[in-house]
Amino acid sequence: MFQNLHTHSRFSDGSDDPEKYVEAAISQGLTALGFSDHSPLPFENSFALREEETGLYCETIVKLKEKSNIQIFLGMEADFIPGMGHSFKHFRENYPLDYLIGSVHLVRNGSPADLWFIDGPDPATYDDGLNALFGGDIRKGVTAYYRQINEMLSGTKMDIIGHFDKIKMHNRGRFFSETEPWYLALVNETLELVKQSDTIVEVNTRGIYKKRSDSLFPGPEILKIIHKRNIPVIISSDAHKPQEVAMLFGETANLLRELGFKELMNLLPEGWKSVSLQ
Repeated sequence: MFQNLHTHSRFSDGSDDPEKYVEAAISQGLTALGFSDHSPLPFENSFALREEETGLYCETIVKLKEKSNIQIFLGMEADFIPGMGHSFKHFRENYPLDYLIGSVHLVRNGSPADLWFIDGPDPATYDDGLNALFGGDIRKGVTAYYRQINEMLSGTKMDIIGHFDKIKMHNRGRFFSETEPWYLALVNETLELVKQSDTIVEVNTRGIYKKRSDSLFPGPEILKIIHKRNIPVIISSDAHKPQEVAMLFGETANLLRELGFKELMNLLPEGWKSVSLQ
């Protein structure tokens, strides 16, 4: 039943060759593994595919499909930054992708140089960006994050939305509460667009097993809303190392059952299919 479609290899910011992840997926009992290395970006960085290696990345995964004992899929995690980089349509039309994850890691506020990096291991990066670009106003920063996701959902097509509420990762209760009315209003506005665009929400375990978040992305309160709205979900580990490909899948499945979810989405060669979580 379990697949992991959020996997980063050495082609972006993962640690190993794709073959190592396949070996780990087989040993951990996954039925399928999808590779989703970060899409190229138009500026120097240490985490995305290099433009000149994107073709090789795709060729490598396609060849793995032919010789692996489990189903292998070629995907990409496309970073959405308004006015910057290739469109999601570009990746679909120019590479043989089976699926696309749309994510926001860098929140734009003004010029192309004004990017708030909300990810990474160091909370100081989050804090510095919030202060420099939003005057320390967390409500403005969080609103900009969800508005950027809304623009992504409204203007392009993806299969999966990545780590929906990642804006909370370095918050850890310091700046805002996830139960505040203004925050929930933003969440509900974005989930309405998720529903309208028929996008799958990943339930991402990485924040917990890396000890960077106290809850999943998205957390239980948002998952309750997702269940109520009948929005489809998958479980993903956002693996950057082979041993992470199925981290916390059993525990996450149990939580989803407790919240009332009865199905997960699985990707098959013929397309998406819901499978029982029971």
